[in-house]
Amino acid sequence: MTSCTDVPTDISPALYRAIFKSYAAGVAVITADAGAGPVGFTATSLASISLDPPLVSFALSTSASSWPTVAVADTVVVNVLDATHDEIAQRFATSGINRFASPTRWSRLVTGEPVLTDAPSQLLGRVLDRHPVGDHHLVVAHITHATTRAHAPLVYHSGRYHTVGQPQPV
Repeated sequence: MTSCTDVPTDISPALYRAIFKSYAAGVAVITADAGAGPVGFTATSLASISLDPPLVSFALSTSASSWPTVAVADTVVVNVLDATHDEIAQRFATSGINRFASPTRWSRLVTGEPVLTDAPSQLLGRVLDRHPVGDHHLVVAHITHATTRAHAPLVYHSGRYHTVGQPQPV
């Protein structure tokens, strides 16, 4: 098998960013706690990868402040954001701050995981695997519990947060 580093590329980082800047993506905040306190980060790389069993994946930079916790956490919570949560998305995308300080509204599940109180959809997942891929890790989690309510989605496009459509019934 050929590794990514063995294949030459003519794609500059600027071109790569420009292409994905024009690709709209849903927005979630992934939260976890491996015993040293809660961490969380904004993710636009969330993907549903299997229905049976229910599996999701997301990517996280190995240089991200949340990576040391996610690298060893048994579970994660995917907090899907809605159209009113652009400030939460920005907060959890900002480095060097306490993302869980006020005005963030959060609590813990009965199993101990940190969860954003206002997130309209929450998925609790048991981490199955972490795959190193380039400068990131691809994390795969088996969803063991989920809640949801109708909401208009928050999407990230062209470097900003937007919404599309109206709340849909669940």
